[in-house]
Amino acid sequence: MGAMPFTPLDFQLVLLRRMADHNPGLVEDARHELGVSIAEMREANKRWQAMVRSPRSRSSASRYRSVLGTPESTTSRRIGDLDCEAWLWPLPLWPDLRFEVLLAPNGAVWNEWLVRAPGAEPPVLKTVDDLTPWSCTVDEAARAFAPARPLQGTAPTRWGLAFTAPDAEGVRHEVAAEFTYGLLQRTAVSG
Repeated sequence: MGAMPFTPLDFQLVLLRRMADHNPGLVEDARHELGVSIAEMREANKRWQAMVRSPRSRSSASRYRSVLGTPESTTSRRIGDLDCEAWLWPLPLWPDLRFEVLLAPNGAVWNEWLVRAPGAEPPVLKTVDDLTPWSCTVDEAARAFAPARPLQGTAPTRWGLAFTAPDAEGVRHEVAAEFTYGLLQRTAVSG
């Protein structure tokens, strides 16, 4: 009997497993929405890690295609002086977002994260109060509170941004925002 196929549902569980460290309540709600148990989420993550670490592992790009299917869209993108290709897939749990994989000209995966879906309404980000968990992506926070500085992430799927943002009374604060797979998880506000 062959291995169970890894499905888009399983992949969403992998993303949730990484987010559970920061937002267990949101992850619990999402898990219930998907109709899966904690054990199923752990098992999906275990199978994903085994696929990634297997000596016979396929390239990251082909792994995403095998799990998520043909991308909903592919576009050429220029980042700095480098040309790359962006592949986008819908994930039912986040209908206004897409999972984006950026590929180098040689086919290597440069980045993998959630981005706002083309045509979807972006969030209104004006104050620190607007920065709630899962409300925005890295790019949206960076644009809304420019100039933002990247911060070292605590794991390969995590990113950080530092920027200044006003509170509801207009007082400006230093903010450190943490993202998992490109989706805001939490902020630390000082000043």
